[in-house]
Amino acid sequence: MLEGMTLILRWLLLGCALLLLTQLNIGIDVRSFGSALWAAFVIGLLNAFVRPLLILLTLPVTVLTLGMFLFVINALTFQMASGLLEGFQVAGFWNALLGSVLYSIMSLVIDVAIQRLFGPRPPQIG
Repeated sequence: MLEGMTLILRWLLLGCALLLLTQLNIGIDVRSFGSALWAAFVIGLLNAFVRPLLILLTLPVTVLTLGMFLFVINALTFQMASGLLEGFQVAGFWNALLGSVLYSIMSLVIDVAIQRLFGPRPPQIG
């Protein structure tokens, strides 16, 4: 049950992170908290299913650029989410690149905070 609560908390905080990106005036527009939650959900789905496929397809380029092309893939998935949702808009590629980097940093901070708050769970036997 704790895993489900931490997942919901993470989702809510990622929605807040998207709203914070809107306040930075970097070309990202989120209309409401509901739109931010949907955007966080869609970005999570794209990162889980589409991003690995894009990484696999662009592996030679990623190797040649020493992994820097992963930033482009992150920006593309961020912009894909913008194309799929009406209440979440990204002005262009460079805005998506900056937004995806900042969103990734915020996600990392959120993950570390949740990990420290709830701590690692011991393995359950039986």
